[in-house]
Amino acid sequence: MSTVLAFIIIFGALVFFHELGHFVFAKRAGILCREFAIGFGPKVFSYKKGETTYTIRLLPIGGFVRMAGEDPEMVEIKPGYRIGLLFDKAEKVDKIILNNKEKYPDARIVEVEYADIEHELVIKGYADDEDDVLRTFSVNPDATVVENGAETQIAPYNRQFASKTLGQRAMAIFAGPMMNFILAFVVFVIIALLQGVPSMEPVLGKLTPDGAAYEAGLKEGDKVVSINGSEISTWTDVVEIIRKNPGEELNFTIERNGKTMEIKVTPKVQEAEGKKIGLIGVYSPVEKSPLKALTYGAKETYFWTKEIFVMLGKLVTGQFSIDSLSGPVGIYVSTDTVAKSGIYYLMKWASILSINLGIMNLLPIPALDGGRLLFFAVEAVRGKPIDRQKEGMVHFIGFALLMLLMLVVTWNDIQRFFL
Repeated sequence: MSTVLAFIIIFGALVFFHELGHFVFAKRAGILCREFAIGFGPKVFSYKKGETTYTIRLLPIGGFVRMAGEDPEMVEIKPGYRIGLLFDKAEKVDKIILNNKEKYPDARIVEVEYADIEHELVIKGYADDEDDVLRTFSVNPDATVVENGAETQIAPYNRQFASKTLGQRAMAIFAGPMMNFILAFVVFVIIALLQGVPSMEPVLGKLTPDGAAYEAGLKEGDKVVSINGSEISTWTDVVEIIRKNPGEELNFTIERNGKTMEIKVTPKVQEAEGKKIGLIGVYSPVEKSPLKALTYGAKETYFWTKEIFVMLGKLVTGQFSIDSLSGPVGIYVSTDTVAKSGIYYLMKWASILSINLGIMNLLPIPALDGGRLLFFAVEAVRGKPIDRQKEGMVHFIGFALLMLLMLVVTWNDIQRFFL
């Protein structure tokens, strides 16, 4: 698989499932989701289904779900505006046309006296065909506003993010990182189902054709009873003895097809971490079991979560330099290296990146999911939300700093790998 394709698939999957978490729980809470986007910047691809527009954007640095109420809602309809109204079968306003009304000959032209399309869902005004008669028009909750030919669905307050309970809002935000952990777990389980789970039984797995075990006559499935008279109970015992005896002849007592036999094997010498170790060219045994695969998925997810937190701790305490951090360029280079090792290594790499993305987004940093959850925690303590403008400013500053950090990390990657 080419590195570019592997990188696109992995990055796309991580962002897609992250945003899918936000999307699903926002929809469950009844929030109007205007857009589901992969990437930022100009649109490359756009498709609308139902009330949501699905887009792929030019800059591959993340994604977002645009929920109603998070940004200022559409153009305010003020008294004195002349608008066109189209109605549904129930005689409720279905489209509100702000300009270019001549393109809608069936629209009823109304001069607005009063309009509320968030709470009351009414428009009061004087129709051109009924002089001096103030009419009240009920607005369909799913009505659209048409401006310059583009239609935007209105968002009654009960469909906006801010109208939901603290728990619903927090879950809609937390669900993004949560999905990254779930994705990592699922991929680890799939690896275990396809490849098998390492077993601790002292049974030989696959042998390499040029290895000492194959040359000596050992076979896959042989059970190691003892080595040089030392009783063997686990695969770890086998590995430790072999590694400690490079170039030394070892007497293997094995069981094969119910029979016991002895085979002499001399581990080949290899340099590792500045010292010599023994290798005989045999893989650990594996078991293929759905239950063991689930256990393996949980253990791997926990292990890598812990490892990433350890690295974060070192970064905070200064044991780990910011120059060692990697951005998109570094991830691309690492993906290239991993891709050459095979599909299973690439899948594992994707799982680790997914966990990393989930953890990074949970950090209490403005503009990230963790920063927003921190504001929700403050709201829970205060009993009321922080002013939206102040919170928005904090997130804006946080986003700007994150972009600066991204530039610094990317420049470090370019110097490290290409200069």
